[in-house]
Amino acid sequence: MNESRPGIGIGIVGLGGMGHLHARSITDLGADVVAGADLVEAQRQRFADEFGAATYETHEGLVADDDVDAVIVTTPNRFHEPIAVDALEAGCDVLVEKPLAHSLESAERIAETAARTGGICMVGFHNRHAASMAMFDEHHARGRFGELTHIEANYVRRRGVPGPGSWFTDPELAGGGALLDIGVHALDLALYALDFPEITEVSGVARTTFGHDEEYADPDGFGDNWDAESETYTVDDSVSAFIRTADGQTISLEAAWATNREESMDFRVRGTEGGAQFDIGDTTLEILETGTAGGDHYADSTLTGDSSLTGYTGQDTQFLEAVTTGTPPETNTLEEALTVQRVIDAIYRSSETGQATALEVPDVAVEQRPRMD
Repeated sequence: MNESRPGIGIGIVGLGGMGHLHARSITDLGADVVAGADLVEAQRQRFADEFGAATYETHEGLVADDDVDAVIVTTPNRFHEPIAVDALEAGCDVLVEKPLAHSLESAERIAETAARTGGICMVGFHNRHAASMAMFDEHHARGRFGELTHIEANYVRRRGVPGPGSWFTDPELAGGGALLDIGVHALDLALYALDFPEITEVSGVARTTFGHDEEYADPDGFGDNWDAESETYTVDDSVSAFIRTADGQTISLEAAWATNREESMDFRVRGTEGGAQFDIGDTTLEILETGTAGGDHYADSTLTGDSSLTGYTGQDTQFLEAVTTGTPPETNTLEEALTVQRVIDAIYRSSETGQATALEVPDVAVEQRPRMD
């Protein structure tokens, strides 16, 4: 896994926890982290000390650095578009952390730029590369589950609002709440498992329950000592949605930062020949089957994958391979990310109108082609 990739210089914009996570992953994979950008001086200094990289206050300086071949974007959602667009225009390839953008319109502009410039743009849905999903993919490809019919996708916290008063709860910066932050992982994984089918109808309800609750209990201190008077928000803290496809497959989605039920990252797949379940991002897959040999019986099995191979490792490996070869990746593509963003947009529109809705699919160029350097 530590294959050397000489000559690839990676720049990271947004030097918080996610920026450092990607930097360590990229370094372990043999590429060079050559630059970082962040508005906060302390973050820049910490990054420079750990990785020996040049640092910039803004992304413009980073994308103009001749040593930077590719850029990883880990900023608040609203800034994904200007950074990705400038990087692509400068001839850099890009990995954007999920979601692609804070709005569908912004996501479409990123896709248009990538198609026009020929630059590679991947989107950070790392749970596709976790051991549980990799094992599911292989057994599904072998036909073990038959035709997939329904997926229950959950990413639910009992109490886990990320930093009330931070950008996560600011609709101008985030574009949404629990759905865009964590529900997007469960939604992407469900669409990915169904091979991104044609979607005919989306119904959803987004709720904001705890933003102004002065009696909000936070036993684990996830929100850093909740203060309802100074730290309120208007974005969704829970979402329930139901999605129908043209072939009759369905998805039920539950996403929440805070709700009065047990936490869950449970992902359940029903098929005509068997089923599967696992926790999103985990290394264990449970397969549910039945049989008749020796009498009617249940036949359940548990598969345990390699815990050292994380979703981030798999994702960053594919990104580096795409950058090295100049060939667009086969997964985590812009087209897939746009579908995820369109479903999110439809869920919010359905919640606003109180009615089921269809996806808005304008004619946007998303085809990525090998770069002609």
